[in-house]
Parts: sequence; structure tokens; C-alpha cells
Amino acid sequence: MREYASESGCALDIFDKEMAEHKYAGLVRADYEGGYESGVAGTPTFFINGRRHEGFFRYENLLEAIEKTEGKAS
Repeated sequence: MREYASESGCALDIFDKEMAEHKYAGLVRADYEGGYESGVAGTPTFFINGRRHEGFFRYENLLEAIEKTEGKAS
């Protein structure tokens, strides 16, 4: 992660300090738990109109799933 931080232009002294302090661990845990409770079992996971997409992740499949839900409320 440090390499990605460096490549993206992050100040590495701040990055190192915040990683050592586990500054964002609570946020990451909350995101993980929220995803788990929503039925996310891995990445990528797509939700279309509030429902988890169970099909393939190719553009054509996602577009078809979106078109099928147009005008339907979740």
C-alpha cells in the first residue's frame, strides 16, 4: 500500500503515521461489515436498483440487468 501511496503523491510521512496509528481501521471495519450485511461476498459486487446482481459482470450483462429494472422502484 505504501508503494501505491507514493505513486499517487501522498505525503509518506503522514501515510506512515496514520497507518501505524490504525487511524482508518474503524472506518474500514464499518464498511466491511456494512457490505457483509448487504450480501457482499467479494469484489466486485454490483447492486442494481437496490438488489444484488447475480449475473456476469460484463458490460452487456450489467446493461441488460439495468434495462430490466428501469422504472421499477426497489
